[in-house]
Amino acid sequence: MSSNDDSVYNIDNASLATSTPDDEIESLPDSAPSDDTDDDDEQEETDAEKEWKESLQQLELILTMVLVPYAGKYFGRKCAYWAWAKFMEWKYPVEVVFTSKRTFKAAGAVEAAASL
Repeated sequence: MSSNDDSVYNIDNASLATSTPDDEIESLPDSAPSDDTDDDDEQEETDAEKEWKESLQQLELILTMVLVPYAGKYFGRKCAYWAWAKFMEWKYPVEVVFTSKRTFKAAGAVEAAASL
């Protein structure tokens, strides 16, 4: 090899001394190269998050539109029957007795569901 070939591989010490960390940072690319698989994974995650949020909204609608009013009517009727029985016992000398608790609960559930 000749002396010219050796000079090609020599690094100039003066250029190393003048380079700063800012120069090195500026020489880096703006963004790291990304694989298409990373983008697909992120897209799948966002799709899954959207579906999760939609399913939560559907559950919330079912809860607020069906279950809460039904439960309110059921327990409201139970409370009204109990209050009426206490009032009748207080106001008049009448004893109100529900002979079958199971039948009473079933009738309350049927009455609450009848107007839905």
